[in-house]
Amino acid sequence: MRTHYDQADVARVVHRLGEQVAAGFAPDSPLSIIGVRTRGETLAGRIAEHLRRKGFTQIGRGILDITLYRDDLPDIGPNPVVRPTEINFDINGRPMLLVDDVLFTGRSIRSALNALVDFGRPSVIRLAVLVDRSGRELPIRADFVGLTMYDVPADHRVNVHFVENDGVDEIVVEPRS
Repeated sequence: MRTHYDQADVARVVHRLGEQVAAGFAPDSPLSIIGVRTRGETLAGRIAEHLRRKGFTQIGRGILDITLYRDDLPDIGPNPVVRPTEINFDINGRPMLLVDDVLFTGRSIRSALNALVDFGRPSVIRLAVLVDRSGRELPIRADFVGLTMYDVPADHRVNVHFVENDGVDEIVVEPRS
């Protein structure tokens, strides 16, 4: 099992993901791109930039904080950090791309879907993830995947780091601490 992907690897994976998304939506139609805080937000920005370079002109960008929608909220502690959700446009009737960094059990995406209904009803929601590490507990799958990892042990984490958040672009597979 490969445990480290460097900056060049991440650039290739993000590019591959951006190409998939570009092929999945019409460049002359509106598209809402919502990133799940924190690294989904960063990845959504990179995808939006990729789409702009490919001629997409009607991109709405938003950020979704799912903290209060999580089913493990009691495990987080008595004072979870809740940051603002920023969706400053009408999502009703528009196609939406929901973006997150890693898809594992599907619980974060379920939380994101629950949160989104508070803001409206998009015409369709597609999911883009940088890494699908398998191990689903819920029937959720990504429409667009940059990298699939089938052999990550259950007691390991897949950590995505971006320059914007962490000072380096990399994907690291390591034991849970």
